Amino acid sequence: MTLFSDRNRILGTENAFKIGPHIVTVESRGTPVIKLNLGEPDFSAPPWVKDEVVRQIEMDNSHYCDPKGILPLRTAIADQINRTRGLDVTPDHVCVFPGGKPSIGFAQQIYCDPGDEIIYPSPGFPIYESFIRYIGAVPVPLHLPEDQNFTFTPEQLATLITGRTKLIILNFPSNPTGGAATRDQLEAIAAVIQDRCGEDVRIYSDEIYENIIFDGQSHFSIASVPGMSRRTIISSGMSKSFAWTGGRVGYAVMPTPEEAEAFKNLNINYFSCVPPYNQEGAREALMNPQSEPWMAEMANTFERRRDVIQAQLNAIHGITCQKPGGAFYLFPNIAGLCQRLGVFEAFNSLPAETKATTSPSKLFQMFALYEHHVAVMDRKSFGEIGADELHFLRLSIAADMDTLEEGIRRIGAAGEDVAGFERFMDAGEHLS
Repeated sequence: MTLFSDRNRILGTENAFKIGPHIVTVESRGTPVIKLNLGEPDFSAPPWVKDEVVRQIEMDNSHYCDPKGILPLRTAIADQINRTRGLDVTPDHVCVFPGGKPSIGFAQQIYCDPGDEIIYPSPGFPIYESFIRYIGAVPVPLHLPEDQNFTFTPEQLATLITGRTKLIILNFPSNPTGGAATRDQLEAIAAVIQDRCGEDVRIYSDEIYENIIFDGQSHFSIASVPGMSRRTIISSGMSKSFAWTGGRVGYAVMPTPEEAEAFKNLNINYFSCVPPYNQEGAREALMNPQSEPWMAEMANTFERRRDVIQAQLNAIHGITCQKPGGAFYLFPNIAGLCQRLGVFEAFNSLPAETKATTSPSKLFQMFALYEHHVAVMDRKSFGEIGADELHFLRLSIAADMDTLEEGIRRIGAAGEDVAGFERFMDAGEHLS
């Protein structure tokens, strides 16, 4: 008998938080780090949202409430979904969670038995892959090609669907790539799902970046395709659209009220309820007429940064970077930089046990942090299965332009620092 269960040992994590102690170590030496690692908007939540939370606390609205979510918030969510997706859901279809993450794991627990297959995007939000083996399901990564700007074709999805497929996870706009699918793409994907999947297969559509979309495009949900609302879970929340990551208010809209009740029951078992004062703040965020232009201006700011920083990345020898259609990330390919810097040779020379804990892009990530004081994320932080030959970084553009440009300058300097990289590898520290 061991202290920890077998399933606990296979549960993954989110490396954007795991890198935090390394940043603390570097900064403890008196060297400030340019932090391009966390997916958190560099805005404050709108004042009308914060004011409402304070007002609710002062009214003593700080006790237990409906584990499914307070009715005024669920009504506001249903109204917003119906207006933006052209659906006809009710508050009974909605369940509220402490952030966007719980419904990812809950969906896997509620719909999947051991041995069932879950298709998920890779690169993708790390919690998708992390939770699958934890519940005994089978991970089936849907690799998003760089040359398709990190979207996928219906044919690619069709090859992965089997009789064991139970859950298909979509995420547009995407973390970590910013890839955004068009209406035509989603309609074609929906046609494959309707043709290949039984009625008991669910689509988990993670739309948390729905209000951060660029180039004059509008967000389109696969749930809006005729026939798909009865199969689709729409997941979103307040963290990204309203720059309110600490508020921890997420939600999901289920195909049926019965499914919403199943999610509510897991809320009861795990959390009891989301604080009612924060839920009232979320209600205000969705209903206040000032919110829509506020979100649009934030998205415009991210778009301007995207244009400048993507061009600067592409100017670095050995880096190519696609133009994302949404979110606030860039996902450059650094294979050429790694080749020039000697990263591949260094990786291949490592002992087998060390190689198993790192990757070429991870080596560059750690070198850039410890020697050039810029924090980014490596490719394998966003899905490990089948990613051995893929060499990318995720950069968050949730920082002011001066900070971002200094971060890109440091990445470029790291890519030229052959001698520094050799010293870093010789030291043999912080390789993973």
